[in-house]
Amino acid sequence: MDCRNWDEDLYRDAILQERETLSRTVFRTAFAPNTNPNPNFDHIVTASSDGSIASYSISSCLAMGCGSGRSQNWLVAEPDFMIQGHDGPAYDVKFYDDSLLLSCGDDGRIRGWKWKEILGSEAPVQGCKLKPVLDLVNPQQKGPWGALSPIPENNAIAVDSKSGSVYSAAGDSYAYCWDMEKCQVKMIFKGHSNYLHCIVSCNLSHQVITGSEDGTARIWDCKSGKCIQVIDPEKDEKSEVSFPCVSCIALDSSESWLVCGKGQSLSLWNLPAREWVSRARTRAPVQDVLFDENQILAVGAEQLLTRLNMKGEILSRIQCAPQSAFSISLHPSGVTAVSGYGALVDIVSQFGSHLCTFRCRGL
Repeated sequence: MDCRNWDEDLYRDAILQERETLSRTVFRTAFAPNTNPNPNFDHIVTASSDGSIASYSISSCLAMGCGSGRSQNWLVAEPDFMIQGHDGPAYDVKFYDDSLLLSCGDDGRIRGWKWKEILGSEAPVQGCKLKPVLDLVNPQQKGPWGALSPIPENNAIAVDSKSGSVYSAAGDSYAYCWDMEKCQVKMIFKGHSNYLHCIVSCNLSHQVITGSEDGTARIWDCKSGKCIQVIDPEKDEKSEVSFPCVSCIALDSSESWLVCGKGQSLSLWNLPAREWVSRARTRAPVQDVLFDENQILAVGAEQLLTRLNMKGEILSRIQCAPQSAFSISLHPSGVTAVSGYGALVDIVSQFGSHLCTFRCRGL
């Protein structure tokens, strides 16, 4: 090493950039709509802790060698598109009617971009210049002497394109129903005593389900705005450790089964019968969950993707790249994306093999 040309400032900046990269988190991923059944031609969209919304081509990541080896020197992938989506962390991304990319974040906004414009951008990395076609801001609550509360953050969103609605789980303990045509709030769901972590839409029954820091999940009627059922996943369980937070919820395709993640526990509920069916214990707190037909996939504060059956029995555990995983997404072909701490995204095949692992680029 030649010390005569040593640049202390450059070295310091490189160390800070490396630490910043390792501490970034991808809070949510979503597979982009695509008529091609081969997942290698799909794009995957990420929402990260630096407020960025980015799109990555899985085939491009495979071509650059992200799928070779299982070392921890993960390659930084170049996004096809990247924007500063939010001031503060971006927590969720969803597609509305396969044409609009929606995101929400710590700034209390829901923003939307036309997906075709993103794909057709000639300079995709400079996509920060592309203005959103939708920009919704959570209402502020009035206090004494006309004072307004801070704008509450949006921790998750759910989509019901048939009714033209988007639902948000906010930090003021309320869930909001937004009219996409009028771009205004048409209903507020009030009842939780603490901020909301997650929300899903039951499009067949015109209901919405929320999970909160107060330890309960609630089912709401979208026509009246009233709560029709309160679910406490650990109400009848004796445990020395109490986990007050319902961190994640998921519905199956028939909207008959609901799974709730609360601490190191997963509970399965039959919605038509309104009763608890099974419970499973995990080795670490659960941070995201979803259904894969008649099985359940879960990730959390460990390097594992856990697959369970409806009885709560663990079928498999697959090691994944993020030390703490915050998101799991499922492609129609069975390919799974696990993302989380370290800005890592791990693409796992339906057979459990790792197709591609890459680190997301920062702003």
